[in-house]
Amino acid sequence: MLASVVLPVQAQEAERYEVQGSEVTVILHGFLTEEETDTLRIIGQSPDALALFLPEGGQFGALAVAPDEGFIRDGIPVDSAMAMGNLPDLDQARNAALEGCDEARASGDPCEIVLEIAPR
Repeated sequence: MLASVVLPVQAQEAERYEVQGSEVTVILHGFLTEEETDTLRIIGQSPDALALFLPEGGQFGALAVAPDEGFIRDGIPVDSAMAMGNLPDLDQARNAALEGCDEARASGDPCEIVLEIAPR
């Protein structure tokens, strides 16, 4: 199932998917390439991809990306893209992903959340 929403705080379009007891939100930032957006949509719809984030299921996860570095370059995830999963709440997942991404990015603007996972 797909639902489009606008997030008022970030003013970014988002797509929501329901996969195996989880709600996956893909946040469509303008800095994402078509390849990156397509990859995030696949993650949002694939039980196998979701299992990479949350192997045990039922927890929260997030993916943060540095806008100047992106998520995927030449078909390979960049080092600064940071996914965190199996955390007890969404705030902890977001904060952990942002902190890891900001520490790993070379320079430029602070990292942004591009994917969130929450139990339904």
